[in-house]
Amino acid sequence: MSYLHENFLLPNKTAQRLFHEVAASQPIIDYHCHLPPEAVAGNARFTNLAEIWLGGDHYKWRAMRAAGEPESLITGKESSPKEKFDAWARTMPQTVRNPLYHWTHLELKRYFDCDLVLNPNTADAIWEEANATIAADSFNVHSICQNFDIRAIGTTDDPVDTLEHHIAHNSGKLKTKMFPTFRPDKAMITTNIEAWNLWTDRLAAISEVTLGSAADFVRALKSRHDFFHQNGCRLTDHGLEYCPYIACSDAQAEAIYTKLRASQSPSSIEAEQWMTYIMQQIGRWNAAKGWTMQLHFGAIRNANTKMYTKLGPDTGYDGVFDEPIIRKLAAFLDSLAITDELPKCIFYHVNTQHLFPLATLMGCYQDGSVPGKMQLGSGWWHVDTLDGMRQQMEALSSVGLFSRFVGMLTDSRSFLSFPRHEYFRRIVCSIIGTDVEAGLIPDDKGLLDELIKGICYNNAKNYFNFPGI
Repeated sequence: MSYLHENFLLPNKTAQRLFHEVAASQPIIDYHCHLPPEAVAGNARFTNLAEIWLGGDHYKWRAMRAAGEPESLITGKESSPKEKFDAWARTMPQTVRNPLYHWTHLELKRYFDCDLVLNPNTADAIWEEANATIAADSFNVHSICQNFDIRAIGTTDDPVDTLEHHIAHNSGKLKTKMFPTFRPDKAMITTNIEAWNLWTDRLAAISEVTLGSAADFVRALKSRHDFFHQNGCRLTDHGLEYCPYIACSDAQAEAIYTKLRASQSPSSIEAEQWMTYIMQQIGRWNAAKGWTMQLHFGAIRNANTKMYTKLGPDTGYDGVFDEPIIRKLAAFLDSLAITDELPKCIFYHVNTQHLFPLATLMGCYQDGSVPGKMQLGSGWWHVDTLDGMRQQMEALSSVGLFSRFVGMLTDSRSFLSFPRHEYFRRIVCSIIGTDVEAGLIPDDKGLLDELIKGICYNNAKNYFNFPGI
């Protein structure tokens, strides 16, 4: 029997039936990821296992650093792909009980039909076996999407993006559609005045609006929101330490905008007012169009200044905040709900101690207009683990409706990450199967099968309403 046998993570007969007969065959809507649109549209191919598996994957980079591998074998340009892969093979035995151990072997099995356990002794055989598969004409992005029955990929995109790759990809006849996500952080965050003004100039150019005022800025940003909608976008995404909320009038916004365009740094209060103002505008547009607002909270980014200076962002130097978020989040949500302009929302927090506060706050804003309108997002980033996923689902189940959960997303930059949906589905089936066998849930096939289908696929399909899905 291979290490990851067919009943991996499935502790009883009910869990096994639910996974094999129901969950395993469900299509996938990967509604939030960081895959490059040009690679999806261009049907990218890959040179070797190190390129597709280690390039850009800061989960693995963090583990390799912790295992004592030098940076030259992680991100260094002087090392060969095989040398970097060998460093990963040396690291792998040390990752026992880290989710990377499970993910790695699921990926080897599902992409390369390889049952070997990765370590220094098997590294050469795995390298040769995987690279032989990668070299075949049939191994490309489109075939990967087809093999995993990916119905939708939700990328993460700047409002000034042309969306040319999305447009080109969706003009074909592929079953997998690619939809943009509107990520307006650069419009909201004014920490770097020079960068904000350069971005604003790009907004003016692409929207063909002269940005002489805050009202012009908002009008231009809305034109991009409209453009994204025309090209299938149904979500916004906001990466925030916490939800901003300091009320900001139109007059105050105008004064702040004038200051920003004059390259004058706003006060901390003004900076938060501007963020609040833009967030509220986007929330209203989302509500009007039936979009979903994704709020990602709690990451402390680029904590290692030396390595940030050397490597830049998204290289494995982000941690978890422990600061409270609920009071201002409640004020922000209420400011939209009071005028019936609160959109569908998904709340993610990378710190599990905030899951119950978020889950209970959600219940204050469910309004009967959309099933599961307020969602507790799946375990994300440092919580994308066996224990983290279970904690998220326990919090949701305890004070909300697990049956309306829109399920898993990869949040990944790697085309080898789709087995995380299988990992998630096995955990869901384990939780439900264990409850059934303990007598906590009735052993009702109809009830259970619909529950699993909903969490795996149907809930996301109905909630996001991606065109053509």
